[in-house]
Amino acid sequence: MKKRILSVLLAGCMAAALLAGCGGKSSSAENGELNLFIWTEYVPDAVIEKFEKDYGIKVNVTTFSSNEDMLAKVKSESEGTYDIVQPSDYMVESMAAQGLLEELDQSALTNLDNIGSQYLNADYDPGNVYSVPYQGGVAAIGVNTSKITDDITSYDDLFKSDYKNSLVVLDDYRATIGMVERSMGLSVNETDASKLAEVKDKLLSLKDNIKVYDSDSPKSQLISGECTLAYCWSAEIALAMEDNPDVKIVYPSEGAFKFIDNWAIAKGAKNYDNAMKFINFMCDPEVAGMVMEEFPYLNCNQTAIEANADYASNEAKNVPAEVFEAGERDKVLDNDTIAIYDNMWTELKQ
Repeated sequence: MKKRILSVLLAGCMAAALLAGCGGKSSSAENGELNLFIWTEYVPDAVIEKFEKDYGIKVNVTTFSSNEDMLAKVKSESEGTYDIVQPSDYMVESMAAQGLLEELDQSALTNLDNIGSQYLNADYDPGNVYSVPYQGGVAAIGVNTSKITDDITSYDDLFKSDYKNSLVVLDDYRATIGMVERSMGLSVNETDASKLAEVKDKLLSLKDNIKVYDSDSPKSQLISGECTLAYCWSAEIALAMEDNPDVKIVYPSEGAFKFIDNWAIAKGAKNYDNAMKFINFMCDPEVAGMVMEEFPYLNCNQTAIEANADYASNEAKNVPAEVFEAGERDKVLDNDTIAIYDNMWTELKQ
């Protein structure tokens, strides 16, 4: 019996050795798995593949299109379904307050020094206890200059009746309502009910001008010419400019709606150590360089920016510091205010 067991063990070892000898690693899952829940079109496939190859960890990717969709999904799934999530600034604060995030192992973040100091220790996560900045940007205006000859300078210009059925706008209620608020000289975090009633009136006046709601790939509408104006992320406009030279970017005179997206670990993550390896990997300048080549948002990796002159000098990709500083980001609102925002968004899209 012992000889039979020994034979089986030896056979198993030989099979494993043969597999290991074929191309180095036997599989990308030899060191476990990692489950990512991230924004659509935000992390290059080549980056995921590099991590799998370098660490022998199988990565499973699920995507979302808004912070609210991500939050709802995380709360509806069993704890541990996702290891890494990718919340924006205000959502980090909200999820941490709800006990939905794990604290990060700071000792594992050996690449954190590559992140620009201006993005660390933010008010939404002092000390970066729960999050590491990844990319950001502003919601800018894309203009097809072959179709639009007016001088577009502000969010307020998008409300002109001349632009009926011309706009692609973000399918994101905080960003789009925030744009309306900024156009009125208000905060994107307005809470006064009487002022929000005025915001609602102006928001609904934009309805006839909106042709498409799209947060996944609004650049497609600009590139194709289906829409001649866009209210979308600066990186989407930068990519549209590469494919359609008639497209230009405008940073609004009122000060832009801005954001920073972050890496965070979901509460109860089953692959915590692998998640820490991935976050640290994403802070590597070489990896950040791969990201900015494909998805040219405002990259928080200062070391990578300094090594890429083309990116650093492109104001559509590398949002000017003064534009970003003049912008305003979302903050957590109380439930009563959120209900008002929800209602006006629902009415807009009916």
